[in-house]
Amino acid sequence: MIQFLLNQTLVTEESLDPNLTVLNYLRQNKRRSGTKEGCASGDCGACTVTLGRVENGEMVYETANSCLTFVSSLQGKQLITVEDLKQGNKLHSVQQAMVDCHASQCGFCTPGFVMSLFTLQKNSDGWQHKQAEQALAGNLCRCTGYRPIVDAARQACEQPEVDSFQLQSADTAKRLSALKNAELQTLTFKGNRCYVPKTVAQLAGLLLEFPQAKLLAGGTDLALQVTQFYKPLPLMIALEQIDELKTCQIAEHEIVLGAGASLHHCYQLLAAHIPPFSEMLERFASLQIRHQGTLGGNIANGSPIGDTPPMLLALNASLELQHGQRVRRLPLKEFFLSYRKTALQEGEFIRAIVIPKVTPSQTFAAWKVSKRLEDDISAVFAALLVDTDSSGVVTEARIAFGGMAEIAKRASHSEQLLMGKPLTLASIEQACAALEQDFKPLSDFRASADYRLQIAKNLLRRFYASRSGELTLLEVSRYVS
Repeated sequence: MIQFLLNQTLVTEESLDPNLTVLNYLRQNKRRSGTKEGCASGDCGACTVTLGRVENGEMVYETANSCLTFVSSLQGKQLITVEDLKQGNKLHSVQQAMVDCHASQCGFCTPGFVMSLFTLQKNSDGWQHKQAEQALAGNLCRCTGYRPIVDAARQACEQPEVDSFQLQSADTAKRLSALKNAELQTLTFKGNRCYVPKTVAQLAGLLLEFPQAKLLAGGTDLALQVTQFYKPLPLMIALEQIDELKTCQIAEHEIVLGAGASLHHCYQLLAAHIPPFSEMLERFASLQIRHQGTLGGNIANGSPIGDTPPMLLALNASLELQHGQRVRRLPLKEFFLSYRKTALQEGEFIRAIVIPKVTPSQTFAAWKVSKRLEDDISAVFAALLVDTDSSGVVTEARIAFGGMAEIAKRASHSEQLLMGKPLTLASIEQACAALEQDFKPLSDFRASADYRLQIAKNLLRRFYASRSGELTLLEVSRYVS
């Protein structure tokens, strides 16, 4: 059974297929056709809805791709769709802004844009162009053009009106808090099951009993098995309700990020501690995906083109892995074994990611090369951390790449060639040549093997240029593929 608010209506569902997405639930079960299916892969934003949750006693609103969100994720939340926005007989101010700015044409994508604008308005304190760009980057429009939509965003942020959601905010938070409980919940339908544990102990026990279960965190990758490959998932364990997995701590010498922390939360947290990491997360898919996708999920799926593993490898991160009551720490460089195969043992899960703090003497940089600036998968991802002594000799070098092999991995030969040498153009060129020993990249529709290798070499050269002053830090942070 799961319970949530559909706008202000309490909904209790005792028998739903755990493989049912929120998109299909809305359209098929609730006959709400305003939410559209465009791609069923989280790329177009036509299916965008807003999810409200309680944080520190206050309502927090986030966008989500309903096409990739399973119904179990609704537990204890408020689901808001485009049908809910009308204010009596009037349009909501974000809908009126779309009308006033002529920001809709065929209208198919419009509900998704409206929900992104609604959530932007709830989270903004006046007009900020960058914030609006981030909020709209996950929504595609094929006919209107984006300038009138951005104009609508400006009007919505500059001229917000008090709405029913604001007036009912305290009551909504109280009602959602009443749905919170520590009991293990289960959603079942025709043999398909999804367990919804509330504690790490419950999760550990379930995995010992059902080691074959699929762990559902944000679901932004796992859901594709259902929506794109039409493969039902008979047994899932949903992690979203486990607050312990979302806990993050900044210690004296290290940063501990809960495996269930969303990528958006990591982006906010790391901005003050590892700015290049945070900046790269701005280019990780869309805001809808970052609201739900988790750091642990991006590691556990073992993808060779994930954006966070190369950065974490360069930062010498390690993982806290739990099996039953036993917790062990494993260096991330030992976690990836082969294509989508990891060192996770049966019944084991990632509990946290531990990152040593970057010291003032260390230089950390990361770059993503893709066909589009935002909401695209990397052709090559490079992350580098280099430390030098007072004379300019390299005392530490960690160079990691994604998209260059069947796993994200470090360039060991290049690292060794730099160690103990002054960081000069000559030593960088030697490291570039050594990349041919470290990687034999493949050719696919994103890039050829030769292109990948050349790009990897050029990114090493770019690192040297940024260190030597040939490129300013501002130019580096604005690097566009």
